[in-house]
Amino acid sequence: MADEKLVKAVKEALERAPERKFLESVELAINLKDVDLTNPKNRLTEEIILPNGRGKEVRVGIFATPEMQEKAKGVADLIIPPEEISAMKDEKSETKKKVSEIDFFLAEAPLMAQIGKSLGVILGPRGKMPRPVPPGADPTGMIANLRKTVKVRTKDRRTFHVPVGTRNMAPEQIAENIEAVFNRIRTKLERGLMNIHSAYVKTSMGPAVKLELR
Repeated sequence: MADEKLVKAVKEALERAPERKFLESVELAINLKDVDLTNPKNRLTEEIILPNGRGKEVRVGIFATPEMQEKAKGVADLIIPPEEISAMKDEKSETKKKVSEIDFFLAEAPLMAQIGKSLGVILGPRGKMPRPVPPGADPTGMIANLRKTVKVRTKDRRTFHVPVGTRNMAPEQIAENIEAVFNRIRTKLERGLMNIHSAYVKTSMGPAVKLELR
């Protein structure tokens, strides 16, 4: 079960946020301290599986040969055969649009080099280089996990936001997701929670509620 104070803070953030005509995301905002982010080694680049999912659709694409295409049918949101990779390189505007519509990519391992050479300049800066899938493997489990995954990328900024749910989720579920993010991040910081100056929870357009760090 999630910490009671954390659940209370989430409830307060949800109650204080005015109702919108769309489903708002719930975000965790974290402010770091005493971390030199000008040094790339100190930057956070993490993918964290939320125990209760993101509460919204997460789209996953896969670069796959015919055998894996069959396994990915009805599971992946976009399936890209090897023969399309080179064409995507030449159709940059269309490829950028396609990439913007997909949250995560997978790729059959032998295709990784071709993808890097042809599409690395498009996928890399957007943090969407695919994760390799062994030839012959079933990608279903990886796709299911990615649908519950969030990215943390600080780059050179000490303040960053992480989606941890949507406002139609139970406060307890959102609180558990927040704990999962904290548990991962503190293991990646030299001084753990001591490197976190403050943290807040809020809906995408609502007021922020400060969290008590433990």
